[in-house]
Amino acid sequence: GPSGSGKSTLLNLLGGLDVPTAGTLRYREHRLDGANESDLTRYRREHVGFVFQFYNLIPSLTVRENVALVTEIAPSPMRPEEALDLVGLTPRLDHFPAQLSGGEQQRVAIARAIAKRPDVLLCDEPTGALDYATGKVVLDVIARINREIGTTAVVITHNAAIAGMADRVLRLADGRIAGVDVNARRLTAAEIAW
Repeated sequence: GPSGSGKSTLLNLLGGLDVPTAGTLRYREHRLDGANESDLTRYRREHVGFVFQFYNLIPSLTVRENVALVTEIAPSPMRPEEALDLVGLTPRLDHFPAQLSGGEQQRVAIARAIAKRPDVLLCDEPTGALDYATGKVVLDVIARINREIGTTAVVITHNAAIAGMADRVLRLADGRIAGVDVNARRLTAAEIAW
């Protein structure tokens, strides 16, 4: 959907960062509407990984240390090295964020999000700050995480071409679902032109 259509609000609701003003919102056995902050924190810690447009890496920590932060609070995390290998950054473990390209920083953010083995990976415009080629690499990583570890990825974007990679597309307008598409054939990142 376009800017202002409700994409980020939907993502924040799914991630337990915001609570709905009306209605019922559930994830499996978790009721998110009306949940207290402690329950929402536990839900986020145990079930959700977040990837934002801006990487939110700690500049004074290495790539490995940025990912390790999450593994210290998760119940059964991956080793940071395992998560970083999944996103193709093993050679960059001991580098600092300032020594990485934008695409590499975004892949560190993805590794940090998946290191806790979330059921759901919520991605808010994960390619928005990246050039075309780097954006494709990041989309490939998200698709790989979905295939290899079974994490459901929810990607919000205003870019209709990226939607071609999805199994299901919700189109938003004015805070409402304006349409639902189910893709019979998913595109790969290499096939997307935006």
